Amino acid sequence: MKVANAADSNAGASSSTRSAIDENFSVKLICRNCRDPVPNIVEDFSAGDYVCGHCGLVLGDRIIDTRSEWRTFADSEGDDPSRVGDAGNPFLDEDQLDTMIARGGSNGAGLARALNRVQAQTNSQRREHMLLGAYKTISTLCDSYAIPKTIKDIAKQLFKKVSDEHLHRGKNHDATIAVCIFLACRQGQAPRTFKEICALTRVSLKEVTRTLKVIKSKLDTDTGMTLSNDLIERFCSNLKLDYETRRIARILSENVRKVGDTTGKSPLSVASACIYMATLLIGRERSPKAIAAISGVSELTIKYTYKILYNSRKELLTPDIMEHGRGVSEANLHIP
Repeated sequence: MKVANAADSNAGASSSTRSAIDENFSVKLICRNCRDPVPNIVEDFSAGDYVCGHCGLVLGDRIIDTRSEWRTFADSEGDDPSRVGDAGNPFLDEDQLDTMIARGGSNGAGLARALNRVQAQTNSQRREHMLLGAYKTISTLCDSYAIPKTIKDIAKQLFKKVSDEHLHRGKNHDATIAVCIFLACRQGQAPRTFKEICALTRVSLKEVTRTLKVIKSKLDTDTGMTLSNDLIERFCSNLKLDYETRRIARILSENVRKVGDTTGKSPLSVASACIYMATLLIGRERSPKAIAAISGVSELTIKYTYKILYNSRKELLTPDIMEHGRGVSEANLHIP
């Protein structure tokens, strides 16, 4: 490591020394009085100087303080020791450089209140307040159904797209939020049914489907299809079924699609019937009433769809169910 003297900054320094220092970036500053090979250099930020810790000689000045600045720039009645504003919100407009006018303060409180009122009436502020209110509603609704944060963020992005395209004008605000959550669940591979979304947002099915058609056509968003296999895992989890029952129900659902006997049936009905059939096969029957309470399908629909599966049991009960399942027996099946 090369050692450079703080005082040896003369113009007559040799070119070889300069080139050596230029090539080696590990340059160490030492005091020209002490010449200690292990210098004790103190940074005096209050004065902006480099000072030798042994003899007190000033070795450099005009230091830039890179530390955090914990001074308060708020009113005397508040404590705000921050030097910058909040982090940028990706779900709001990109500029986010507007200045907020506070209402408080003893001096000129009336003028500050009037300016704050005028600022709140501007279009940008109204739009920002609308977006923040919608995002808060989406977060609250998603948290109540234990929907993951990734899907929650997708719903917020969809709502911002709807707002940018002005598709929410003339539409039910709650229905727009419901459609954004519905589409976000589809895109996040965790679909929710229309009944679940309507129960969550308390918006009618007619209003949700009408808003969905408009948003889907204008944004060209692919809603995809909900398959029975996508619902089985969640229904089985709510029913507290073991892993073997879930495995058999998933295989039955895949086999049903190949057989095609349930064409035209709702994925909810097929998923419920597959779960009921799986519980019968493994000898741990759950009643259609218990399954209906979780899936939202009527008992009669579950029984009717199960009869279709029962009639096609020869094609559905493949070896990966009968030979590799523990305690699985076709004799357990019966018509309820």
